[in-house]
Amino acid sequence: MSAGTRPDQPPYGEIVQFPCRQNNYGYLLADPLMGRAVAIDTPDAPALMAILEERGWHLTYILNTHWHEDHCGGNAWLKEVTGARVIAPAAERDKIPTTDIAIRDGAVILLGSLTIRAIETAGHTAGHLSYYVPGLGAVFTGDALFTMGCGRLFEGTAETAWKGLERLVALPDDTRIYCAHEYGDGNAAFAAACIGDQEVSARAAAIRLHHGRGKPTVPSTIGLERRTNPFLSLPLAAQRENKGVEAECFASLRLMKDGF
Repeated sequence: MSAGTRPDQPPYGEIVQFPCRQNNYGYLLADPLMGRAVAIDTPDAPALMAILEERGWHLTYILNTHWHEDHCGGNAWLKEVTGARVIAPAAERDKIPTTDIAIRDGAVILLGSLTIRAIETAGHTAGHLSYYVPGLGAVFTGDALFTMGCGRLFEGTAETAWKGLERLVALPDDTRIYCAHEYGDGNAAFAAACIGDQEVSARAAAIRLHHGRGKPTVPSTIGLERRTNPFLSLPLAAQRENKGVEAECFASLRLMKDGF
């Protein structure tokens, strides 16, 4: 699936992030030199279209992370207006009727010189995918991984969800995490209650300050989340002590957060 390539040039692209709905973020990933873009989910189709028109970009693909309405609800309208093709998780094709191309873990999408790799991060839903763009050092995690938190497990087990998070924490430390919701304030409070070290406390305080001023806590980075996100740091610590207990640790944390 290619939107054109320039093998003689280094990767070049731009990420546009915008808030929408109650606490969602929408994203456009573009190759401005070619004037082509992909949308990561469609939480607010008119807002996405306004950005495309302002920038003079053509929407080539819509990449859905999962089937929930606030992630794919704008697919049909954007397809009709732009002719974009919808790429979605194969395991959720029946729940995303606008799907043109169904993909699984490891699938590759090309946008100009940018390579986008699908990473299975099921758990929140049965086929949830995240999208990694190594040329820009960015990963779009939908509802799988948040700033200092993770998504609820609606359709998967803790073991399945942890396997997906392990795939994400294996990415380079400086990879920026673009998640789909602004949940930083609540997640920071839970993290501070779980982990009392100085870095976690300082980050939680900074996030509360940002939230109070209406500033985003997204993007984060893989390295920062690995150190300060309890859903990553505590299972990883348990894994180092006794390999095989990390999913159980994660499950306990998820239950605690659900009742927090």
